[in-house]
Amino acid sequence: MKFGNYLYRRCFKRILDFLIALISLFLLSCVFVFFIVLVRLKLGSPIFFTQKRPGFREQIFTLYKFRSMVDKFDKNGEELPDAERLNSFGKWLRSTSLDELPELINILKGQMSLVGPRPLLIEYLPLYNQEQRRRHSVRPGLTGWAQVNGRNALSWEEKFKYDLEYVEKCGFFFDLKIIFLTFKKVIVKDGINSENSASSEKFTGTKK
Repeated sequence: MKFGNYLYRRCFKRILDFLIALISLFLLSCVFVFFIVLVRLKLGSPIFFTQKRPGFREQIFTLYKFRSMVDKFDKNGEELPDAERLNSFGKWLRSTSLDELPELINILKGQMSLVGPRPLLIEYLPLYNQEQRRRHSVRPGLTGWAQVNGRNALSWEEKFKYDLEYVEKCGFFFDLKIIFLTFKKVIVKDGINSENSASSEKFTGTKK
């Protein structure tokens, strides 16, 4: 690792994350409240989707997002598939990535970074091989190298390849590049969903 990247990762990245998250939450406070009301009216309560996720060094934290799906159940009381619970507003919320706005709170608390591998499900932890586990050697990100290279359109192996590449190349200018590409992706709404699902298919382990 280059010395400049090492210094950025160890000293300055967290400071920048904190300041940007704090300023963003202050500037977007009215927008935040507006979406709280909108989500309540369009999707119901609770307003926030919360879920335990593994972060830096696999430490578990609570991820915050705006909910993007309604509660719908079949005649047996079983929850319907994601695609049937995702209405037009929820699809728009996801396509603009505005459902992830509350993750600024996770960044402020030091559980996440602006840029890094996306935090995945706890149930995936036993399925990672030794190399894939290295994605947890940095804080998970609001956006990441895999997200700007295809997001949910990528296979799991491709996602992990980009995550590990980020771990190796993490630096100030690389983060700036990813942030710029993220805005571009959001504008064109590229790679939001995988081909066959309202969400990314579950990871079941890498075939040897």
